[in-house]
Amino acid sequence: MVKKSGHPGPTPSPRVCELFRDLATRMQATVAAVADEAWDAGQRSLEDPTFAEDPMLAELDRRFTHSTLAHWLVANIDHPGQLVEPTLLPDLVKHARDLVLRGVDTDDVDAWRASQWVTWCWWLKGCFDATDDLEELRELVEISANSLTTYFYDLMAAVSAHVDEVRTELARGPLVQRLATVQLLLQGASITRGRAEAQLGYALTGHHLAAIVWVDSEDHVGGLEVAAEQLMRVCGAERRLTLVAGFAALWVWLPVTRAPLASDLSAIVADIPGVRIALGRAGPDVNGFRRSHLDAAAAQNLLARLGSRRRTVRFEDVQLISLLASDVPEAQLFITDTLGALATADRALRHTVRVFIAEQSNISKAAEKLYAHRNTIDRRLARVDELLPRPLAQNLTAVDTALALVELQEDD
Repeated sequence: MVKKSGHPGPTPSPRVCELFRDLATRMQATVAAVADEAWDAGQRSLEDPTFAEDPMLAELDRRFTHSTLAHWLVANIDHPGQLVEPTLLPDLVKHARDLVLRGVDTDDVDAWRASQWVTWCWWLKGCFDATDDLEELRELVEISANSLTTYFYDLMAAVSAHVDEVRTELARGPLVQRLATVQLLLQGASITRGRAEAQLGYALTGHHLAAIVWVDSEDHVGGLEVAAEQLMRVCGAERRLTLVAGFAALWVWLPVTRAPLASDLSAIVADIPGVRIALGRAGPDVNGFRRSHLDAAAAQNLLARLGSRRRTVRFEDVQLISLLASDVPEAQLFITDTLGALATADRALRHTVRVFIAEQSNISKAAEKLYAHRNTIDRRLARVDELLPRPLAQNLTAVDTALALVELQEDD
């Protein structure tokens, strides 16, 4: 654990107090952008990739970075250059609980330092803009360096201490043990089937379908369990394994052989505000248990990378897109090169193309599926060819994939 410094540092002169307060006030205008940059630097420096690979943890870390930097600025507006006490902000409390539940280490010093360096460079530039007086600048930089460094180390200590408290609290119940067992299964570690089944209360034989059920706002956490229960019913399962994987997420496994239809999945969340669901592919035995969850996590991560607000996703529908969108800028370039003006065309026109391709380029079947006249479909497809850089018939697979990417970035 990182020890809290508690070092108050030198007392700033009245003039430097004034400069410090004015600088902190001005910096509030750009704090969001700097916090994002600091968060990104920390994410890229993590030794444990769990944060970056899990959109829930990554988003929680991003909010935590924003709130803690904003707290430091406000404290220095009120009491310039003095010791800033890290407070247990709501984001920190949620942050600690989710870290414990996922078994993630908090003492990744490289990540903290990377984030701190971005913040310091931003603040230091502000110091040089604040005054031309070398003596004032020297004192301002000295006071700033002590304040910011002390705050970061005390913040690390506060997070570590709270994580330890949460870990001790949760260790009294079965939740952490069950999550630890699941983590071993997901990592492919050596654990006997009998022991795992006893700890989970769930049989690992047969097929398994995994789901991640989550919300983006704490206002909607009450819908998580409702959605998990409805998912079980839609899938025709009589039981489920459900683990609380964080403040705003559930991991679910169902002993079924296939995923529900995409339309049935969407119907589940229609009346449950804010809840989102990512499904894996069903698979047999322990490997199916593991693989299905990793599929669901990949589908969830895809939505996060694309900034998609889509509320439901099945991995089997986005597997190819997931591979393609590992590099988001390249994926956007692929959309532009493949679709041209069709990328921003009317949604009904784009939907016609996808149905036409799904029906093996059969106009009659597409017209029947869309409840439209054949001539209407003909006119729409003619318009599509006008918008595409290459005729649809010459590029069916690429067009279908690019349109699927576009749809994922739109609201349901």
